Amino acid sequence: MVSRVIPVDPFDLVIFGGTGDLAQRKILPALFRRFCSGQWAEGVQIIGAARTIHDRAGFQTMVAESLRTHAAAQCQDEGALRAFLDRVDYVTLDGYSNEGWDQLSDKLNQDRVRAFYFSVGPRLFGPLAERIKAHDLATPSTRIVVEKPFGHDLESARALNATLAAHFRESQIYRIDHYLGKETVQNLMAVRFGNMLFEPLWNSQYVDHIQITVAESVGIDGREEYYERAGAMRDMMQNHLMQLLCLIAMEPPAKFDPDAVRDEKSKVIRALDQVQPHHIVRGQFDGGGSGKGYSETVGNPRSTTESYVALRAHISNWRWAGTPFYLRTGKRLVARSSVINVMFKDAPHSIFGEEAGRHANVLSIRLQPNEGITLKVTIKEPGPGGMRLVDVPLDMSFAKALGSGNQDPPDAYERLVMDVIRGNQTLFMRGDEVEAAWAWTDPIIAGWHARGDVPKPYESGSTGPGDAELLMKRDGRRWQGINP
Repeated sequence: MVSRVIPVDPFDLVIFGGTGDLAQRKILPALFRRFCSGQWAEGVQIIGAARTIHDRAGFQTMVAESLRTHAAAQCQDEGALRAFLDRVDYVTLDGYSNEGWDQLSDKLNQDRVRAFYFSVGPRLFGPLAERIKAHDLATPSTRIVVEKPFGHDLESARALNATLAAHFRESQIYRIDHYLGKETVQNLMAVRFGNMLFEPLWNSQYVDHIQITVAESVGIDGREEYYERAGAMRDMMQNHLMQLLCLIAMEPPAKFDPDAVRDEKSKVIRALDQVQPHHIVRGQFDGGGSGKGYSETVGNPRSTTESYVALRAHISNWRWAGTPFYLRTGKRLVARSSVINVMFKDAPHSIFGEEAGRHANVLSIRLQPNEGITLKVTIKEPGPGGMRLVDVPLDMSFAKALGSGNQDPPDAYERLVMDVIRGNQTLFMRGDEVEAAWAWTDPIIAGWHARGDVPKPYESGSTGPGDAELLMKRDGRRWQGINP
């Protein structure tokens, strides 16, 4: 199956922090792949902006090296690479002063979409927004893209929202969470609302519980300073896992419209009960046989920052009353795996007797790697004599089912950046949604500090601290495995 490419009109995209890791590793390769797909009209312009002194040719050389590393498949075509680089320009610019802004203004075109990507630290969001406005670079069709972390807590998120709102309308602000750009994440809505098979069962009457796991096998190398301030709760739970929870639990919107979808997501966050202390497990990886432990990595032997969080959440509404949601995320775990498991209840009565055992249906939505959906169903085990039941998966790998062959699935940034240009905010967080997430997260973190909680150690390469298993065992349940 060949995906349909929807062309976009000419646009100008300015990447603040264009020489940084995110721009070189993710944003520019994503743009190059979209260019190679034939999605762009003539006249598109990409402008890198940073304090590093470069001329246009020097920046193009840097971009070419990054593309050969991070978009190797497309870089086999030297003609396409040269054509893309012809659209790339650069401005040396300081976000804290007026240096370089006039030169940037001279390069921008009128009467077209103008997007500014803030691929910089959060402390620069406000100064950049102010200078874009002060130098008359904002037009009615201007969009700004801001990366996480969007604030450190509720107070800072509100202050940042207020700063951006002083210069831009909410419809111009795109708060990006790359998890929402993944094909399987978007398919959550398609699976739920496009199939009569699932939606009638999507409630507490039929669902026993839901597990959301985002496991990472890597550590925090290169992010020590940031991670020591943030921890797993702020870095992953408050945004990535919260968004997955919203998509899996939300009510059907009236239509597939950005504000209608985000209205329903916000309702889920506001319906979340406050998590009780005994329903939370914090962990911190130790060295084991896999190198340095967390405290050694950050150079703080007394660090109480968590690299793992597991918790049990409840949503107080009619659809999900009484159905627990178990969320977990961690670094240095046994495998890299992001999956949502919808655990359906047992049949109310088994006609096969106790010897057949207990069996229940499980819908597994794999976000990474090997994106796809598996539905576990119960069948008779082949062979004579007796009715022996076994669980088997009905497995749909997207790569196989959709005929993508050996091609890599589109990177999340490809979809999200093009959505910015098209003006589609469906997969981006709204300001009130971000604040509601922090309002739920802040008391949890404040409780840890007030009680002096210390994270439980867990071995690198494991599934996390043993207390996380006890969290489920107390409820008569168990975590699904973390599989690559």
